[in-house]
Amino acid sequence: MGDRNDRVPMMTRRTRRTTICATPAGANSKQANGSAGEKTSSQPSHSNRKVKEEKRVNEPVTTPRKERNKTSERFSCHVLQESLLSSASGYSNYRGILNWCVVMLVLCNARLFLENLIKYGILVDPIQVVSLFLKDPYSWPASCLIIVSNVFIMAALYTERRLSVGTISETTGTFLYLVNLTTLLFFPSATVLMLTSITPVGGAFALCVYTILFMKLYSYKDVNMWCREIRHTKARTLTRSHSCPSVAQSNGSAVHTHVSYPGNLTHRDIYYFVFAPTLCYELNFPRSPRIRKSFLLRRLFEMLFFIQLLIGLVQQWMVPTIQNSMKPFQDMDFSRMIERMLKLAVPNHLIWLIFFYWFFHSSMNFVAELMRFGDREFYQDWWNSETVTYFWSNWNIPVHKWCLRHFYKPLMRRGVNKWIAQTAIFLVSAFFHEYLVSVPLKMFRLWAFMGMMSQIPLAWFVGRFLRGNYGNAAVWISLIIGQPIAVLMYVHDFYVLHYVSQS
Repeated sequence: MGDRNDRVPMMTRRTRRTTICATPAGANSKQANGSAGEKTSSQPSHSNRKVKEEKRVNEPVTTPRKERNKTSERFSCHVLQESLLSSASGYSNYRGILNWCVVMLVLCNARLFLENLIKYGILVDPIQVVSLFLKDPYSWPASCLIIVSNVFIMAALYTERRLSVGTISETTGTFLYLVNLTTLLFFPSATVLMLTSITPVGGAFALCVYTILFMKLYSYKDVNMWCREIRHTKARTLTRSHSCPSVAQSNGSAVHTHVSYPGNLTHRDIYYFVFAPTLCYELNFPRSPRIRKSFLLRRLFEMLFFIQLLIGLVQQWMVPTIQNSMKPFQDMDFSRMIERMLKLAVPNHLIWLIFFYWFFHSSMNFVAELMRFGDREFYQDWWNSETVTYFWSNWNIPVHKWCLRHFYKPLMRRGVNKWIAQTAIFLVSAFFHEYLVSVPLKMFRLWAFMGMMSQIPLAWFVGRFLRGNYGNAAVWISLIIGQPIAVLMYVHDFYVLHYVSQS
């Protein structure tokens, strides 16, 4: 039994060995054919290998990494990211939200306008405004007051001429300028206060003209004084000022001839500066090459359209709201006062925005194009203001340049502290705001003065505690809410002074 068991494995081993050895030799057997086929497929010829390699190159290769990516895309749909309204997302395209705000603003104002029409009817009357100017065309005190301002212009020009030739000393010239500029401020205000025929609108317009002229002649004095200082030091080039050039026509093109002191002391030069849309005098202003008629006509159309729109909004929207606000103020009903103030804020702010566009863009560009005045930077992006100081520096560039050039920098050169110099500028601005409101209304309540001085602590608070969008929102809130408060204060006091006291 043991031998038999030992023989079986040996036979099996022999059989297997025989089969393995016989397989390559036998080509007709089924097992041999199968084995030969396997060998042929596993070891292809050179031509077959070349064809398969070309097929492999042309076919898309699916790597294990791509297979894993496809698998992950099939089973996962989330990545590490922030919400769009989060500041960390970096998303900034809010055009749709801005359009939504505009649509909502239009709809809300349309509702208010419709409510106003239903309640009061149509109050717009352009003839009423025109009749104010045509009531007595031979005695327009405000217009006559503006014509008289030429006396102060000529006084400044002839004072400069005497100074340029040395007929009078610098001390005498400074005294003459002091008298001229002081009279320039107090003469129109005294006239407005004494003459009862001057309306508040006419008085305010005349005082605006005199205030602008005061700032222009002050700049005229400073620049010519700097020119004399340069001439006295034997300098031939002007480093601080360049202004109104004399223009010669050559083959239809303007050829600019730069003038130097004292060649600028002419009637044409000073009147060009008086009508130019700037407050800072130079000897050679930048000039545009030609007048663009299409641009001029567009600005003229905007001027006519927006002034009519302003008058209509004041008559239809502002006047009824202000009239309805008098009783809450008399009764000292604070809740109703706040409601009236917020109701007045919308039309007041809208009128202020339209006035800004009408004056600083349409009107000043119209005058600049007509006079070929090259510097058209009348405003900057004040709507993006994140601080109060940035707003006041960018919404009225001509006044800002004048304050910087003729007030702030001279104070800094004399060693005055920066904070004191900025406070002094706000003081001067507050004085002129009160001057332009109280004198035409013929009452002194200092609301405008206090409103401007309140900008100092507001500027400190916003600059210290608010940044970015919060600071910008604070600036907008101060503009929207602050102006209606001042308007209601003055209108209430004017109403009490002229109507309640008389009754």
